Amino acid sequence: MTIDIAPIAALSTTTPSVGIFWQIGNVLIIDRSSLTEAEPYGDCLTHSAGHYERWQWWQSLGSSRLRSLGYPAQIVSSEYDEWPHEVPSNRFVLYADRRIQQPETIAALTKAFHLQGHSVAAAVMSDAHYR
Repeated sequence: MTIDIAPIAALSTTTPSVGIFWQIGNVLIIDRSSLTEAEPYGDCLTHSAGHYERWQWWQSLGSSRLRSLGYPAQIVSSEYDEWPHEVPSNRFVLYADRRIQQPETIAALTKAFHLQGHSVAAAVMSDAHYR
C-alpha cells in the first residue's frame, strides 16, 4: 500500500517539525510546525494547533476546497476522533493509534515531518487518548 500525504505542499520543506496527524484510508493528513515555530510544553516542543480546532478549520473550508488542497473530503462529514491519530530533548516521539503503526505509515510520517537523516531518535508509542 502507498501512503499519500496531505497537503502535498507539506513535502516541500525539509526542516524537522512537530505536529498532529490523522490517517483516512491511505492518506496521512498532517498539520505541523517547524521546531522554531513550535511551542514549549514542559521539557518538550509541541504544535500550537489543537486536534479539534484544526479539524474544525478544515471542515469550514468545505469539500471542494479541501479536495483542491489534496485533503480527503471525508473531513467535512466526520469528526476528528473518528480517525486514527497522533518532545523530549533530542528525541521525537510519534504517538499514533496502534492501527496505523505500520512500517509504511511510520516511514511516510518520518518523511512528512522531515525526520529522516537527522541525528534524533524516533520512538513510536501508543497512548490511551489515541484509539
